[in-house]
Amino acid sequence: MASVASTYARAFADVVFSAHLDPDRAIAELRAIASLLAESAELRRVWENPAIPAEQKRRVLDVIAQRDGLTVQVRNLIAVLIDQRRIHFLEPIIAQLEKELNARMGFAEAEIVSARALAESEKREFEAQIGNLTGKKVRARYEQDASLLGGAVVRLGSTIYDGSVKGQLQRFKEAISS
Repeated sequence: MASVASTYARAFADVVFSAHLDPDRAIAELRAIASLLAESAELRRVWENPAIPAEQKRRVLDVIAQRDGLTVQVRNLIAVLIDQRRIHFLEPIIAQLEKELNARMGFAEAEIVSARALAESEKREFEAQIGNLTGKKVRARYEQDASLLGGAVVRLGSTIYDGSVKGQLQRFKEAISS
């Protein structure tokens, strides 16, 4: 599955840059289609059913594309996924596409989980510190997890920086045990 998602994501990233599309808009349009698929079992059944002719599936897509104002390139990607019976890979393709676009634009992706909602100034401070650490611009996603008790956990690629109270207590417990 990962190779399917990365193949389509790399190819579509090439399209985004060669056609000078707004990467954020392309991602937003793809997410809108993914959300529509998640919400509509009927649409999923139509697009995933091999007994329904591809032309009919594309007509449904064209109605949605016109209604939602999708770019031609996003519409064409969805059509290819439908034609190749890979529409069920849309979510992983979007996730991989985000990573691919961020890497090509020099962004570092960070996931920041905090015990409480962060103020905008705190978010900017986190992003600035991560930017200094990586030397890249930062795109951060924020989540809340009250079980952290305080502080935050930052995931940057495969590296995790745990500054949470829960993490500190766990390290303290391990130190006492050994």
